Amino acid sequence: MAERTLTPTQMHLLKTFSFDGRDEYAREVQEVLTRHFQAKLDAEVNRLWEEGTLSDEKLDEIAKEDLHAK
Repeated sequence: MAERTLTPTQMHLLKTFSFDGRDEYAREVQEVLTRHFQAKLDAEVNRLWEEGTLSDEKLDEIAKEDLHAK
């Protein structure tokens, strides 16, 4: 099995959150990160929509594609 190295981001998160090992705290951190990345995704989708790259028609095309085949 190949050895894996943690990324700088992973190391930073491990150091930052190592002081509290409760499951409740882990869930809270997960929720915060999920909200953060959902907001980034929403902003990108809005940008694509506003510039015309994304539309109802494009979403219909994507829905019909077999994305696993590519």
